Amino acid sequence: MKVTRVLMPFLPLCQRLLPTRLAGLSVALLKATALEIAILTGHLLLYPSGIIQERRGDADPLPPSPDTARLPTEAKPPVVLLHGFIDNRSVFVLLRRNLAQHGRQQIESLNYSPLTCDIRTAAELLGRHIDEICDRTGSERVDIVGHSLGGLIARYYVQRLGGDLRVRTLVTLGTPHAGTRVAPLANAHPIVRQMRPDSEVMEELSRPAPGCRTRFVSFWSDLDHLMDPLETARIDHADLRADNVQVTGVGHLALPVHPAVAAGIRQALDTPDTALPGAPAARAGGLTVA
Repeated sequence: MKVTRVLMPFLPLCQRLLPTRLAGLSVALLKATALEIAILTGHLLLYPSGIIQERRGDADPLPPSPDTARLPTEAKPPVVLLHGFIDNRSVFVLLRRNLAQHGRQQIESLNYSPLTCDIRTAAELLGRHIDEICDRTGSERVDIVGHSLGGLIARYYVQRLGGDLRVRTLVTLGTPHAGTRVAPLANAHPIVRQMRPDSEVMEELSRPAPGCRTRFVSFWSDLDHLMDPLETARIDHADLRADNVQVTGVGHLALPVHPAVAAGIRQALDTPDTALPGAPAARAGGLTVA
């Protein structure tokens, strides 16, 4: 990558100037940073297109790919995409296309208000949206893919508001499940305070959740600059069936965009839900992005 070649001569100098922060700086980090900048630029251009809540007509699926067409057809639950903090549904443009091309017939992107100040309130609203989707599609359950804060809102709905009756699989991407300490100056916003390790919301999510029916799959990256510590994006809860998938080589913004991660999401959504509620968590896997 040209950006990486340009930055490489400055690596020794950066390490001398800022040894505590950049001692571990690597080619992988430089590539991930360049990718984050490119994705941020593209997302800023797409952002206006996702401000308005999605209309039902926008959710019409794309024709499946030729490989998918040869597979046996079976009913799959609708997929609900939930964006992160100060974002909107435009972040899922590529993931949505990818899922539709591989056979998902019902995909809906939900916006929650940028003025939202409480994860609990957002989770209640999510529950009403999901009830409406199930009534409209005739499906008893849905799958959810949540990026960052979106994954935390969805988890609160599942774990604390009885949403496990409606959600079959919850996939989270870079979600601070145990709270993040990044950007202390952002504490002025109530939502950010709720994402801190010592918040009431985090305490509620740490409580027992016996019999939870939802399967969780958490993708967490070793280069996610918004997770502090990095492992906070893992789900470690004795009562939840959770797969923690470590992604190597991409940052926070790239998680809902990168094709390799999209392939991992598809695999997670297509995994049969054969385990019984309360079964031990599956062994964690890994995903390396070159």
